[in-house]
Amino acid sequence: MKNYKATIGLEIHAELKTATKMFCDSPNDPFNAAPNANVCPICMGHPGTLPVINKKAVESVLRVGVAVGGELADFTEFDRKNYFYPDIPKGYQLSQYKYPLVKGGELAGVELTRIHLEEDTASSGHDEGDYSLVDFNRAGVPLMELVTEPVIHSAEEAGNFGRELQLLLRTLGVSTADMEKGEMRVEANISIASEEDTAAKRFGTKVEVKNLNSFRAAEKAIAYEIARHAQILETGEKIVQETRGWDDSKQKTFSQRKKEDSHDYRYFPDPDLPKLKISETPEFSLENLKKTLPELPLP
Repeated sequence: MKNYKATIGLEIHAELKTATKMFCDSPNDPFNAAPNANVCPICMGHPGTLPVINKKAVESVLRVGVAVGGELADFTEFDRKNYFYPDIPKGYQLSQYKYPLVKGGELAGVELTRIHLEEDTASSGHDEGDYSLVDFNRAGVPLMELVTEPVIHSAEEAGNFGRELQLLLRTLGVSTADMEKGEMRVEANISIASEEDTAAKRFGTKVEVKNLNSFRAAEKAIAYEIARHAQILETGEKIVQETRGWDDSKQKTFSQRKKEDSHDYRYFPDPDLPKLKISETPEFSLENLKKTLPELPLP
């Protein structure tokens, strides 16, 4: 078998610890309330209601950006990510596509691409026979997404990075980052190529494994995918670009759907939300944000 080198990039979502949701005053308490109790016309997507940006959520992401040495945006805006699924009541998700709050930075020796803010989706339950139930308490909860550069090369390295990020978020007090509750979720983009091609930045076909709810599951899923890719290439077949899930009971990944490209979501700026001028907001200055940071854990 040829010597292959894995290239891994991570996308990690963390629910932020705020009193209310991202764009409305519904309580941010998705786990301690009756199903569909913490909802309102805004987070349910009813017509005639307008969102308002949660300032605390913006500050939380900026504090993470300062802690990792990232570049804070002068301004940002929210975009509509358009797709249809039962867990998004509006038919789109509010996210930051073009102008993230933070660019760059580094954590645990891993370079970061960006950190941005979006709203979480509802949670779906599939334990009621031949139908699913949707709880909208989580819909609209502030969600931070951190994206790494594709500079990770092993399952162990990916797991270590996730643990360091979890520790940082808890130290800053911006998220409890409890993976068992879905407050922190890992997605891994994995490809393999020969060591020569990898050194020349000629990467293989990328496969995404989504919603890994523990570091152990993330490490196992990444290791499984690396082995699966190598086996496919050894037989002369081609790897399919797709999204896969992890079946913990079978200890293997499974195909979910064809991987979407960004143009499939038809991103465009949300007309109901103004641009946020970060550099003109005194509380968001680098000097003031640094004053809010506790003593940070050693890498």
